[in-house]
Amino acid sequence: MSPEVRTDVNLKPYRAALALPGLRALLIVAVLARIPLTTIGLTLTFYVVQDLDRGYAAAGLVGAAITVGAALGGPLLGRLIDRRGLRPVLVLTAVAEAVFWSTAPLLPYALLLPAAFLAGSLALPIFAVVRQSIAAIVPAEKRRPAYALDSVSVELAFMIGPALATLAVTTISARTTLYLVGAAIVTAGIGLFLLNPPVRGASEAAVPRRKVPLREWLTARMVAVLAVSAAATVVLGGTDVAVIAVLRDNGDVGFTGVVLGIWALASLIGGFAYGAITRSPSPLVLLAALGIATIPVGLAGANWWLLSLVLIPAGLLCAPTIAATSDAASRLAPADARGEAMGLHGSAITVGVAVGAPLAGAVIDASAPAWGFAVTGAVGALVALAVLPVQLRRRREAEASTPAPTPELTHAV
Repeated sequence: MSPEVRTDVNLKPYRAALALPGLRALLIVAVLARIPLTTIGLTLTFYVVQDLDRGYAAAGLVGAAITVGAALGGPLLGRLIDRRGLRPVLVLTAVAEAVFWSTAPLLPYALLLPAAFLAGSLALPIFAVVRQSIAAIVPAEKRRPAYALDSVSVELAFMIGPALATLAVTTISARTTLYLVGAAIVTAGIGLFLLNPPVRGASEAAVPRRKVPLREWLTARMVAVLAVSAAATVVLGGTDVAVIAVLRDNGDVGFTGVVLGIWALASLIGGFAYGAITRSPSPLVLLAALGIATIPVGLAGANWWLLSLVLIPAGLLCAPTIAATSDAASRLAPADARGEAMGLHGSAITVGVAVGAPLAGAVIDASAPAWGFAVTGAVGALVALAVLPVQLRRRREAEASTPAPTPELTHAV
C-alpha cells in the first residue's frame, strides 16, 4: 500500500507538527486560556439562580445574551485582527472582559442582561485566534495533526473548567467565583498578548495586507464548511441535554459527571487518533457518521453504564469533526481574511451549540428523553446530506482540472 493511502495510526505527524517553532507554546497557552472560558455559562447560571434568586430560564437568557453577542462579534473581531493585527484586539477585548467581570456581580438582573450581550460581542477571541495562529505556523500539509491537538486541548479544558467552577461555587460563593473567572480570563488575554502568536505565515507576512472582498472567499465550499461546523455542535449541544434528561428520568442523575466524562474521554481519544492517521475522511463524512451514531443512543438509556458505552462511538467522532472543519476553513480562507473566516467558523460553532441545547430540550419536553438524541443526530445527518451536492461538484471540478487531486482538495469540504 502506498504512503498516500495508508490509514495506520502513528506519532510521526504529531512529532513533525510539534517540531515547528511556536506551536508547542501556542497549544500550552491555548489549554490554560480556554479553561476559564469553559466556566462562563455554569458560573453565571449559579450566580443568577442563587445570588439574584432568579429561575433557570432567566439564567439561560444571560447565557444566550453572551452567546449571541459572541456569534455577532467573532467575525468583526477577526476582521480587526486581519487589518490591525492581533495585539490591539487583545487589548480591546481584555479591557472589555475586565470591565464586565468586575461589575457583573454588582449589577441587577435588568442591567446584567445587556451587559452580557456587550461582553459577548467583545469577548476574548481565544478559540478563533488559536486556530488562526495554527494556520499561520503550520504548513497546510501538516495542519491536520495540529488541529487535532487543538481539539484535544478543547476537550481537556471542558473536562477541567466546569469541575473547577463547581468546586469554587460550592466552597466559596457564586459571586466570588465571577471575580475569579474574570481574573483568569484577563490573565489569559495577557498571556496571549505576551506570546503574540503569528496570525500570518512567514511568506504571507512578506506580502502587503490587502482588503479581501467577502465574495472572494465566502464561497459555496466555505458556506458548506460553516454549515457542517454548526450542525456538528447542534449534535453536541443536544447530546449534552439529552444525557442529563435520560439520567434524570432513570433516577441516575448522580452519574451525569461519569457519563459525560466518558463521552469527553472518547472524544479526546478520537481527536488524537484523527491527527495520527495518514489519511482522514472529509468533514462531511465525519458529520454524517456523528449524526448517525448519535440517533440511536437514547435506546440504551435504561442503565447509566450502558448509555456510556453507546455514547462512545459518537464521542470518538466529536473532536475529529470539529478539527476537520477548522482545517478546511483555514485552507479555504486567504491569509488576509483568515481572521474573519476563523471568527465566522467560531460563530458557526457557537450558534450550533446555542441551537442544539434548546432544540433537544423542546423535543424532550414534547416527547421523551431518547428523542433528544434522535432529533439532533438527524439534524447532523440531514445537513451532511444537504451539503453533499457541494462536495460532489467540487470533486467533479477537481477531476476535470487535474488527474491527481491535491491534499487541499481532498480534505476540504
